[in-house]
Amino acid sequence: MISCETPEFTCLCPRSGFPDLATISLRYVPDHSIVELKSLKLYINRYRNEHAFHEAVINQICNDLIAYIDPRWIEVAGDFNVRGNIRTVVTVVHARPDYRLPDYLSSVSKSRGRTNAVTAAAARRRAPSSRVCWRFAPVGTQTIRTQG
Repeated sequence: MISCETPEFTCLCPRSGFPDLATISLRYVPDHSIVELKSLKLYINRYRNEHAFHEAVINQICNDLIAYIDPRWIEVAGDFNVRGNIRTVVTVVHARPDYRLPDYLSSVSKSRGRTNAVTAAAARRRAPSSRVCWRFAPVGTQTIRTQG
């Protein structure tokens, strides 16, 4: 597993135009490609002057990384600074249908030191069951809650 953290992510609020600051955490299990750190830095910095909602920008980063490096498993988390007395943490997890993240990697989120239910649920997805899980939709659509 490869982990990267960018503590100085900046984008602009689409409503007010004020800067939104965040720490972006990236964890992934590569297949044949990995992200070059300089390329990642330049990619992240291009959002500095873009107007984007928190959820949309994290989904876009995850979708772009999936398209470029096709990882077996990926988690992108954005921990946005407090704005209007609310702290926002957006996490997107994607796994290939044929890949199961090992239990010792899925039980604890390395970046925050606590259990990450979304990661654990995505890693345990094997046979159909009656539990509810969250599936993340592409940018521009809403998160869909489904049985499965």
